Amino acid sequence: METILGEGGVAGADLVKDATTETFIADVIDASAEVPVILDLWADWCGPCKQLGPVIEAAVRAANGKVKLVKLDIDKAPEIAQQLRVQSIPAVFAFHKGQPVDGFVGALPESQIKDFVNKVIKASGGDAGIEEAFAQAKAAFDADNFEAALTLCNQIFEHDASHLPTVGLLARCHIAAGELDDAAELLDALEEDARSDPEITGAVAALDLARQANTVGGDAGELEARIAVDPNDHQARYDLALVRYSTGNHEGAANALLDIIAAMRDWNEGAAKTKLLELFEAFGADDDVTLAGRRRLSSILFS
Repeated sequence: METILGEGGVAGADLVKDATTETFIADVIDASAEVPVILDLWADWCGPCKQLGPVIEAAVRAANGKVKLVKLDIDKAPEIAQQLRVQSIPAVFAFHKGQPVDGFVGALPESQIKDFVNKVIKASGGDAGIEEAFAQAKAAFDADNFEAALTLCNQIFEHDASHLPTVGLLARCHIAAGELDDAAELLDALEEDARSDPEITGAVAALDLARQANTVGGDAGELEARIAVDPNDHQARYDLALVRYSTGNHEGAANALLDIIAAMRDWNEGAAKTKLLELFEAFGADDDVTLAGRRRLSSILFS
């Protein structure tokens, strides 16, 4: 399958550079016509500047060419600082198509620096190709075309390993293929602040459910037979939910747990409700099964 991702971006050696008064127009104004340029105004005597510098440089390099960083020592280029009306440093400006479009003053935490860089990229349209490719990958996954989804995810991941929705979907592709160790390796490599992303929490929940399903004895037919003999065999229904989930029958999995809650909501200290909420997290908040399941759950609990 051919990727739809373009060849945009710049070479790694040109991602971070120092500018002077003489090179400012070429390095910042002119260069921002190609990709957005972040200008970091600093000075050797500025302690916060030394804290900010490595963090913003790492965030720019992680963006894989979708943004550049230019560093300017204001002691060597006071004219530029005056033109930009800089009153304190570190001062950071983002330029796109020759114009300043965003900025901040002071040494921000790493998470806010990453958010700033991503915001600049998004505002410039620099991640449009990735979003389009991700939409195609998600559509393929939803259609159970896991091979196509995996191929697209790998292409996006090679282009931008920091795109969390792709990381989450790539993990789900491995889970669908039964490659749970590969999914775990991918998710375990993420930094702590990435774990709060909805796509990542959903993938983690899906991995946990897949692991639990592997421990269930019997198949769906055997469990359904047990329930037919004894409708109060809620353990069989609970196990059936996990087996159905493992085979892609999401609606059936949710309904099995909802049947337990309807019959005995406190069974096994509320285990059915807890597992149902894990299913909803794995499916995603906007999934049709999640929406229908939440409606039925509310009807059961508040009727």
